[in-house]
Amino acid sequence: MGAASLAPIVLHRLGQRDYMPVWQAMRTFTDNRDTGTSDQFWLVEHYPVFTQGQAGKPEHLLLPGDIPVVQTDRGGQVTYHGPGQVVLYPLLDVRRARLGVRELVTALENAVVVLLGKYGVRAHARSDAPGVYVGETKIASLGLRIRRGASFHGVALNVNGDLAPFSRINPCGYAGMTMTRLADLIVDCPGVETVGARLAHCLARELGRVLVEADTAHPHAIGETSIS
Repeated sequence: MGAASLAPIVLHRLGQRDYMPVWQAMRTFTDNRDTGTSDQFWLVEHYPVFTQGQAGKPEHLLLPGDIPVVQTDRGGQVTYHGPGQVVLYPLLDVRRARLGVRELVTALENAVVVLLGKYGVRAHARSDAPGVYVGETKIASLGLRIRRGASFHGVALNVNGDLAPFSRINPCGYAGMTMTRLADLIVDCPGVETVGARLAHCLARELGRVLVEADTAHPHAIGETSIS
């Protein structure tokens, strides 16, 4: 089955959310998938949180302070999520799409690179460290999980949020890694919602898929009702 013959990906905009309910909703959505379940992108801003990947080492948490730390089930080491950072979660049936993990990682990285290019920012991926970089500074972090032939977790792009919390960790396990954000690289940086929507469309194009908006009247009460 080619990508062109697959059903459209449904885009849900979740706004600002706590991390834990969204993570739990992703797991539930993935575990309850069947052959007719739609592929979805979830766009969200999280309230401040450090998330530690499956292989995360405690020594990379330097001074978390009052920011909660969540041990999660994605790949990779520790990272920070907070307001002003757009997070895109691709919930895809990778088996149905015949999409390999490396292909999905590359598509995520390329989508960020293409998006930043539209703003005149030259960015690149690195073979030794997943994510997207501008020069030697990191602007987007990446971590995935594949379970039951489906993907969850995703990519986090710094738009206009506070970068100070990154100094409390070794970002993605790299001591001294400097983070940057789009607002420091361009004049008149768009808001997170605008950047997130453009990123979602870039990723859909990278995957050769059509993207459609969810019904905005449908309640997205994570933790109360499921997204379908």
